[in-house]
Amino acid sequence: MSEKNREGKRTARERLAEERARQKTADRRRRMLIVGASVVCVLGLAAVIGVVAANAGKDKDKSDGSGPVVAPSGANGQDSLAIPVGKEGAKSTLVVWEDFRCPACKAFETAYRPVVHELTESGQLKVEYHLATIIDGNMGGTGSRNAANAAACAQDAGKFPGYHDVLYENQPEETDDAFAENSKLLELAKKADGLDTPAFRACVEKGTHNSWVEKSAAAFRNGGFSGTPTVLLNGRNIYQDRTMTPAKLKQQVQEAAKG
Repeated sequence: MSEKNREGKRTARERLAEERARQKTADRRRRMLIVGASVVCVLGLAAVIGVVAANAGKDKDKSDGSGPVVAPSGANGQDSLAIPVGKEGAKSTLVVWEDFRCPACKAFETAYRPVVHELTESGQLKVEYHLATIIDGNMGGTGSRNAANAAACAQDAGKFPGYHDVLYENQPEETDDAFAENSKLLELAKKADGLDTPAFRACVEKGTHNSWVEKSAAAFRNGGFSGTPTVLLNGRNIYQDRTMTPAKLKQQVQEAAKG
């Protein structure tokens, strides 16, 4: 074989070897890219899952009533569902089941509020308020629940009686779900002395007591009550008593206090 032929074969072998080396390098680079892309995909998926989980947590914080049950400060009674007003040692107890959207509740409050305030302040009467959401169920919306949550937030601040009265004094029409708007509830807080604070606003906006309100509403539904308001004086339903008046309520409480 001539020197020229040998040189040609050697050159062909070298070209083949070089091509194989290039191919191996390309394959190695391709595998590295695939692995890298897979890692990026896994990390991206993890990030997406993290964002979804975080948002889910935020949604729950926003209070659809599925969060933990947080009773307002000082709540007592069975399952801590009663908000007490008045002195613990009072001889008479008035139990009131109410809904801040309920027109009949407003009528009761308007008629009986002066006497109830007088008797609680004198230590003769203790009132246990239980909050229901019957109008939300009948008319739709969340105003009953949101107002009850705000009232519970006011209880945390030691301002329940004042805010309770403000809500009834500014109650919207039954078909108007204005109390569903936290901005409305916060605006009304300015009418209750000392209530408009960052802590109160945060409690209202987060729906801190929404699950507690839902539990209270369930207790009302399971209690066999006919509607709101349901008003019990020492266990007797006085709202169904057609002869009951604020003056008669005052007389009965005063007689119990004497004896």
